[in-house]
Amino acid sequence: MSNPVGELEAIMGFQGVDYFQLDDLLHEDELIVRQTVRDFVDNEVVPVIEEHYQAGTFPMELAAKMAEMGLFGVTLPEEYGCAGANNVVYGLAMQELERGDSAVRSFASVQSSLVMYPIYTYGSEEHRRKWLPRLASADAIGCFGLTEPDFGSNPTGMITTAERTDGGFILNGAKMWITNGCLSDVAVVWAKLEGKVHGFLVEKGFKGFSTQTMKGKHSLRASVTSELIFQDCEVPEENLLPGVAGMRGPLSCLTQARYGISWGAIGAAMSVYESSVNYAKSRIQFGKPIGSFQLVQQKLVEMLNEITKGQLLVHRLAQLKDEGKLRPQHVSLAKRNNVAMALDCARVARDLHGANGILSEYPVMRHMANLETVKTYEGTHDIHTLILGQDITGIAAFE
Repeated sequence: MSNPVGELEAIMGFQGVDYFQLDDLLHEDELIVRQTVRDFVDNEVVPVIEEHYQAGTFPMELAAKMAEMGLFGVTLPEEYGCAGANNVVYGLAMQELERGDSAVRSFASVQSSLVMYPIYTYGSEEHRRKWLPRLASADAIGCFGLTEPDFGSNPTGMITTAERTDGGFILNGAKMWITNGCLSDVAVVWAKLEGKVHGFLVEKGFKGFSTQTMKGKHSLRASVTSELIFQDCEVPEENLLPGVAGMRGPLSCLTQARYGISWGAIGAAMSVYESSVNYAKSRIQFGKPIGSFQLVQQKLVEMLNEITKGQLLVHRLAQLKDEGKLRPQHVSLAKRNNVAMALDCARVARDLHGANGILSEYPVMRHMANLETVKTYEGTHDIHTLILGQDITGIAAFE
């Protein structure tokens, strides 16, 4: 079956969505990175992602290529093999990766925000020297273990424990919904030690540590999702993250990841919008392109309207982050708004594409299914609503 949208994009490449000329606010290096990642997605991700999505596999060959572009630990110092870039660069990179697929952006987000960030922020200098260059180059892959089978939105209820022994710790428990878990060389695992949450670097091959791939997903199918199992898992003393105790540690990591998601959702929305515009111009019904009908134009305008608002939001978010003024609640608002917006755009795009909207020749249904997961993970839509509600009123409504 012919796919005029895919054929057009293959010839021209993705042109971007920038109705308010936000590119004028970007520095040259930011534009160069954005274009480099954009070309990578067009040339390396888009041609293979549907096949991997259908097969339920992650295109591991992309990891080394992303590392070559400096996409792991984007904002961390160059002395550890990282790019040392600002948060606009990081956001633009996540935007373009998710335009390809949420699974690709998730891989980079976990490696950067949930593994390299806590090692850099809370680890020892030995941890940094050992792991950050390897993670930046994709010589090592990491994962983040916080969510448990019975504790997702309420991570403080975790039951994974660590007990002190001579020379180290014994971990017992399980973590669920862990991106990259079965691929990882090191897991940043959060467990209660003497009643207080601490972070541990659990390495592949540690006695008592095993992983299991989660099957049967209808969403994020190109992402490896795992369960981490600790049965008297032996962790040496030096693998404790010394720089933090309590929930501040894992929650600060989630703030970093949610920031990237806020940008990534824009990329998914851009993808379905661009497909919709091209489809509306090329699909003929009643003797003319469906883009000539008022209802179709209204759908396109609403998508552009919401994407533009989301873009303005994340650009300001990046400024606040680079200026050290960012609060977790700012990120909650951005994640909540932009993911819901992108999911709405995907649903409208599916409707606009008609029956073709469910076909793999178009990116729409894949993005729509993926965004259902993105709306849930890293804090559900409702949890971010309650975070903001507490910030507004000073009253916690979680219990």
